[in-house]
Amino acid sequence: MGYKQGDFTMKQGVLGRRRFSAGLAIAALSGTGMARAQTDGPIVLGQSAPFSGPAAQLGVQFHAGARLHFDAVNAQGGIGRRPVELLTLDDGYEPDRCVANTRKFIEQDVLALFGYVGTPTSLAALPLFTQARVPFFAPFTGAEGLRQPFNRLIFHVRASYHAETALIVRQLTNLGLHRIAVFHQDDAYGKAGLDGVTRALATQNLQPHATGTVPRNSVDVAGAVDKLVAAQPEAIVQVCTYAASAAFVRAARKAGYGGTFYNLSFVGTQALADALGPDGAGVVVSQVMPSPYQTKRQIVREFQEAIRRGGNKVQPNYSSMEGYVAARVFTEGLREAGGRATREALVSGLEALGNTTVGGFAVNFGANSHAGSRFVELSMLTGDGRVKT
Repeated sequence: MGYKQGDFTMKQGVLGRRRFSAGLAIAALSGTGMARAQTDGPIVLGQSAPFSGPAAQLGVQFHAGARLHFDAVNAQGGIGRRPVELLTLDDGYEPDRCVANTRKFIEQDVLALFGYVGTPTSLAALPLFTQARVPFFAPFTGAEGLRQPFNRLIFHVRASYHAETALIVRQLTNLGLHRIAVFHQDDAYGKAGLDGVTRALATQNLQPHATGTVPRNSVDVAGAVDKLVAAQPEAIVQVCTYAASAAFVRAARKAGYGGTFYNLSFVGTQALADALGPDGAGVVVSQVMPSPYQTKRQIVREFQEAIRRGGNKVQPNYSSMEGYVAARVFTEGLREAGGRATREALVSGLEALGNTTVGGFAVNFGANSHAGSRFVELSMLTGDGRVKT
């Protein structure tokens, strides 16, 4: 991707210009933060995501796609002649680090939190941004814990894990497969995916055939492989990131497993394809974004053109596509707000988008619903680095 570690740190010059006084800190926590404006200088957003460790490609790729659009907006004068600046901090996909990063962003008075990556990290940040009344836009997770109960500060640009798992289970049962196991991370993300599969199976009077777990940020899959291969499922739904998924697929096949593997979108499709190489042939991944490789869709043509205009520095894949779409929708919300950089104006502007399309991609926000998209489809790895839909 061409990134250096230093790219993912706060720029001290910006922070120096945006000192957060004790009085403003008290105001944010007392409930007046939504009305406060970034009145001059850049419109500043904060993103906590993994830029190191075994889930790093999720953060790197999402960020690259978002920056692609924000850089293009800034080249045209920004929003109301103010550039959009996306500050980043590395959390390594660990909740405690995400909490620390979120506190820093709140102290620096960012307009919104943007593109957080992961369920456990986003849930850890939830009480902080809710208390400080900072909008939380386009988290890279489909967990219900960020959707129910409704939180006016949270806006989703992707479909839920329940929608993904419902499609996977429907596909498998339509194929006549009923012994469906789940291999999942032993954390909030894994539980969200397991709950989705369990719920979808229940509609077919079924339940998970077997389950196995892996710790977050680990590829210690041996115990899960032994357990699940012995149970002889016809298919295994994987709820983990690309490193653990790839390790599990390889080990399970080596142990003689001949069934099919299904993954949720959060796995990181391109990173999984790269990790598996030829062993990826036939592995299925559900997607919440249109294929970034098929130019029949307007949003994809615009994405690829943005990559070209940006010097072909961004790899087109599902994660960078999601970052790009998130930045596009966010920008439309800011414009709907009339360029007023207050948190309340941003929330109202996003809600005012209503039922619309961004490059042909359907988004629907309103005062009582911030679940912007219900788009879900299935894709398959080919074994030569490509992804078919």
